[in-house]
Amino acid sequence: MALEWVVLGYAAAAEAIMVILLTIPGLDALRKGLIVVTRNLLKPFLSVVPFCLFLLMDIYWKYENRPSCEADSCTPTEHLRHQKSIMKSQRNALLIASALLFYWLLYSVTNLVVKIEQLNQRVERLKNRD
Repeated sequence: MALEWVVLGYAAAAEAIMVILLTIPGLDALRKGLIVVTRNLLKPFLSVVPFCLFLLMDIYWKYENRPSCEADSCTPTEHLRHQKSIMKSQRNALLIASALLFYWLLYSVTNLVVKIEQLNQRVERLKNRD
């Protein structure tokens, strides 16, 4: 079950790296190629959204079916296991939120950069016309 979290972590990291590369000033020479690559990867990265929803349902199911550990009803080992399970669920929920946030940021930044490029081309054409 850990493989799905590794895949989601790598996807979120790739999205974050692309957002950083698109927003760093001074990479104008690489920006056009990066825009093409990013626009081509947006559709495959869209699969992150249903994957995150599936993993979120998995966390919820594990939360609902988790044995309760109240007061003196469990041993210290069981209590520690219960606390570790809660911390893992919180960490995984944070990973899901970051993957979704980075996808949204990547989509928004890519669209903004494309619009800026189109506007720059339009300005150049107007300057050349005059």
